[in-house]
Amino acid sequence: MEGRLIGIIFFSLLLGMVSGVLAGLFGIGGGIVIVPALVFLFTAQELPADLVMIMAIATSLATIILTATSSVLAHHRLGSVIWGKVFRLAPGIVVGSVIGATVAHSIQTDLLRLIFIVFLLYVGTQMALEMKPKVGAANYSMPIDFVVASVIGLMSSLVGIGGGTLTVPFLMHCQYSMRNAVAIASACGLPIAIASTLSYMVLGMHASNLPAWSIGYVYLPSFFGVSLGGVMTAPYGARLAHKLPAHQLKRYFSLLIFILAAKLMWY
Repeated sequence: MEGRLIGIIFFSLLLGMVSGVLAGLFGIGGGIVIVPALVFLFTAQELPADLVMIMAIATSLATIILTATSSVLAHHRLGSVIWGKVFRLAPGIVVGSVIGATVAHSIQTDLLRLIFIVFLLYVGTQMALEMKPKVGAANYSMPIDFVVASVIGLMSSLVGIGGGTLTVPFLMHCQYSMRNAVAIASACGLPIAIASTLSYMVLGMHASNLPAWSIGYVYLPSFFGVSLGGVMTAPYGARLAHKLPAHQLKRYFSLLIFILAAKLMWY
């Protein structure tokens, strides 16, 4: 048991380091890599099969709390965060995140996995085709902002991400520049991560067959390992982005995403 725990922490640390580099290099959320990697790790370590997918998603969201906090502080120091928009979107995001966790808790594992596979295919296609959101001229009312934010929170909570993939295109459609959209999306990732993580902790508190060192569906050894690894390497990934041909590498990374999707599909 002790050897298995050490192995999980070690591989989670490596996973965090890899996801940190990728996040800094490509500007993507770590959940895209963290969730499938944790699924394979938890399965290899013989965690209960019916809990593997939901625990991978919940643990990924928990790690985003630390990475999102670091990212928000950096963007705030640069003056890029428009807090008025963040506070306007936050209520819907929190509501959607709680609903998303509740849905994940209620549906079958195979359906939850299928939802994540579809999301991977969506992100992989975006990266392969280098699809970039365009600045629009929309100016939505508060009720529409609430509905959109709720959908972003719901989907992010369902697939274990900070929501930037969904939030940035919406914000650019609402007249924000890429710089401000990324900063606002980073800030919005924090309520997504906090609301989702707390929901998964509470909803999973009485789940049967939970492994030791779990708080609800959040598996603490992987949470600490991935968080530490990500904090260590994210700045290095950001520096690499200025030295390597990131646009070309994005296409190679999209292939990795498609492979992960295929592996989960026939898993």
